[in-house]
Amino acid sequence: MRALVVEDDPTIAEGVARALAEAGFVVARAADGEEAEHLGATEPYDVAVLDLGLPGHDGIAVLEAWRKAGATFPVLILTARDRWADKLAGFRAGADDYVVKPFRLEEVVLRVQALVRRAAGHAQAVITAGPLAYDTQLGTFTLDGMPLKLTAMEHRVLAYLIHRAGRVVSRTELAEHVYDGDTDRDFNALEVIIGRLRRKIGPEAIETERGRGYRLRR
Repeated sequence: MRALVVEDDPTIAEGVARALAEAGFVVARAADGEEAEHLGATEPYDVAVLDLGLPGHDGIAVLEAWRKAGATFPVLILTARDRWADKLAGFRAGADDYVVKPFRLEEVVLRVQALVRRAAGHAQAVITAGPLAYDTQLGTFTLDGMPLKLTAMEHRVLAYLIHRAGRVVSRTELAEHVYDGDTDRDFNALEVIIGRLRRKIGPEAIETERGRGYRLRR
């Protein structure tokens, strides 16, 4: 999952980005409103954490620009502004959640995970696909109730697929969401990872739709 952290305080930005990365997210960062507006309107993210008090364009203007550009990813506002008027403005601009500073990193991660899960249509913290289960809060996979050992990239790929179990995910979409923005998106490497996952969770678990992409069976 790709997350965008928009925060001009480097200490807070580093802490949030590190916590999300440890939870399995590929994280991009922006420190001002103009860069954030551009990234959110042009890059495919699964979620964004957005401060309101930014240099350049403020967070509300950034969020409004994202929504106007057609960006539908969930947005968690993370700000020191605790007035009801600010919260109302945030939700009216298109925010999905609102957390006031100071905060606990663990809570932010849990809220972000919940936003991503619900955006994909899952109400429960544990997502299942046949004998495969993914605990989105713990970031762990089990197969028939037994822990599943995965590499970091296998985990990213399988997490993205299980959030969208039952539908075809194109190679381009998958690459956009599991590779860092500065990393070359290697489709051949993805094929290798899919092959390794099939050996671990079953050869029929991930179907290849020729010319379209991959589908994790429910």
